[in-house]
Amino acid sequence: MQIYCGTDIIEVERIKEAIESNVDFKYKVYTQKEIQDIDHIKSDMKYQRYAGRFAAKEAVYKALSQILCNNNLEIEYNQIEVENIDNLKRRPKVDILENKVKNVLEKLDCNIDLSISHVKDTAIAMVVVKVEE
Repeated sequence: MQIYCGTDIIEVERIKEAIESNVDFKYKVYTQKEIQDIDHIKSDMKYQRYAGRFAAKEAVYKALSQILCNNNLEIEYNQIEVENIDNLKRRPKVDILENKVKNVLEKLDCNIDLSISHVKDTAIAMVVVKVEE
């Protein structure tokens, strides 16, 4: 068994500015499902959630980077989807949407665990990937 980890921290204001100043940013980084889940929020909490998802995607990338390199694979942010597990109220989970990466992770029997936190100005995410091989 091998364990890989990744972490990221981001200022909420940076994500808010990127979303408000660059129309394409949101669609390059987030999936349609993530956008639908977050855009209905009418307060600045929306940007905290976007920042948390961004940090999560970056942490996932960092945790998977060795596996990606070893298999000559690449993944885009919008191919990493972060959603809440319905029955565990607000516990996030990661879905990899890029098929080649998904297949390699399934073959290696990978388990991705994610934690996200945010406050008014900052969001942070931590990812642990356990590979059974």
